[in-house]
Amino acid sequence: MAEIIPFPPRPKATEEACEIDLLLAVDIAIRDLRDLSRRLRSKASRQQAEDCRQMLERALRAVV
Repeated sequence: MAEIIPFPPRPKATEEACEIDLLLAVDIAIRDLRDLSRRLRSKASRQQAEDCRQMLERALRAVV
């Protein structure tokens, strides 16, 4: 039988921690997806991460 290890609860966000705008969040997500797509083993998962990254890049370019 598997042992389930619960994740610790996330700390409550402070106002300082929430000082990130949407454009910065999208930029960070793009970089994270690029890194993830390199490490994922499943071809379908890599493609999904890549498709999502490209969609975010198009949206970001349209705004800036």
